Amino acid sequence: MGFECAKNNAILSKLATNEEHGENSPYFDGWKAYDNDPFHPLKNPNGVIQMGLAENQLCFDLIEEWIKRNPKASICSNEGIKSFKAIANFQDYHGLPEFRRAIAKFMEKTRGGRVRFDPERVVMAGGATGANESIIFCLADPGDAFLVPSPYYPAFNRDLRWRTGVQLIPIHCESSNNFQITAKAVKEAYENAQKSNIKVKGLILTNPSNPLGTTLDKHTLKSLLNFTNQHNLHLVCDEIYAATVFDMPQFVSIAEILEDNEMSHCNKDLVHIVYSLSKDMGLPGFRIGIIYSFNDAVISCARKMSSFGLVSTQTQHFLAAMLNDEKFVVNYLAESARRLANRHKHFTNGLEEVGITCLKNNAGLFCWMDLRILLRDSTFDSEMSLWRVIINDVKLNVSPGSSFDCQEPGWFRVCFANMDDGTVDIALARIRRFVGVKKSGDESNAMEKKQQWKKNNLRLSFSKRMYDESVLSPLSSPIPHSPLVR
Repeated sequence: MGFECAKNNAILSKLATNEEHGENSPYFDGWKAYDNDPFHPLKNPNGVIQMGLAENQLCFDLIEEWIKRNPKASICSNEGIKSFKAIANFQDYHGLPEFRRAIAKFMEKTRGGRVRFDPERVVMAGGATGANESIIFCLADPGDAFLVPSPYYPAFNRDLRWRTGVQLIPIHCESSNNFQITAKAVKEAYENAQKSNIKVKGLILTNPSNPLGTTLDKHTLKSLLNFTNQHNLHLVCDEIYAATVFDMPQFVSIAEILEDNEMSHCNKDLVHIVYSLSKDMGLPGFRIGIIYSFNDAVISCARKMSSFGLVSTQTQHFLAAMLNDEKFVVNYLAESARRLANRHKHFTNGLEEVGITCLKNNAGLFCWMDLRILLRDSTFDSEMSLWRVIINDVKLNVSPGSSFDCQEPGWFRVCFANMDDGTVDIALARIRRFVGVKKSGDESNAMEKKQQWKKNNLRLSFSKRMYDESVLSPLSSPIPHSPLVR
């Protein structure tokens, strides 16, 4: 194996053989553990439950019902076949005009109608991954750097760094103030980079936050925008979780801040938004990534780059019809928020029953779970030991905070919206059993309890119809395999 690796390194490019992709991090290792032993309520009830994948699967029934009512939206149906030739031959990388209008309109809806978006500034990309990489290619050269508050999405190391050659400089946020970003921390990270002769090109914000599930308020956004403008830095706002807000305070987009009279002095050319339908609509497989920039030159450059990651015209055509259905969109957004709120409450209440708390959050498809009380000691070695037990014995794929560059051991991101109610209850039962064993401190009985737990399978009562072998295919299983893209 070593010889083959060395041989490949000799004949492949440095980009192809370097380790900058980040796939070897615990974040992705957890996904691999799930892929090797995926939970199934009937076929593999002791398998790993996937709680490391931020997918929104709570409203597929609404989309499926819409499809049944609107067969004309598909060019592969009898009702839509008349559009087949035109859609199949469309190659303009600007995208279908009706699609760009629909995206702009949907972005307005997800931001409460408080801001307008110009369809001419909508640029397509292959998912949020492609959109993030494209915007970095437009703004920076290899060796340049971007500031990013930590904890941050682990795959940013792939999306933003791997092929672009830029650096990410963490702005460390602390649990003492609920991981809120502060002006002091931003200034310190920026000044330290300057002292190291690193050229900082911008600041990247994820709002709502992944992994925290929190939103930035107007005051914070104004402060950060003033800072980036003062230092002539780009501000890139990843807003792909905009419509996952399920509680107050409401989401505030950077586009809304730009329209505030107090911010009229700011240079809009330095502000850019990344968006997607992967989280808000639960459609990661459609690979809808969007770059929205207030800079004409960036729009022009990003549009040229989009040739490498276009959205298929068939997908554009379908989504244009769906997103232009205002009645559907209004109902979908309201129902999605309601279901997310209910799932979040059910899950966090279940954790609280055994003394586990999470960072208070109002958005996202996950919780930032505090397991510091379960650590042997306050070290990252202890965090990784706990994580391995949760993966291998409890059989839950949760993501350790260290993979998000969190500077405090014991925090874990756990996703709750990518599964059905029954699977959530099994996951909670496993957690309750594990915490009971862990807190008991009776090591002599721990193995016996573990064996009994496995024997019982921790299975709850399932709807026979939901899990009927005849209707449960791999593609319709409660938790699909995890692609290494978002």
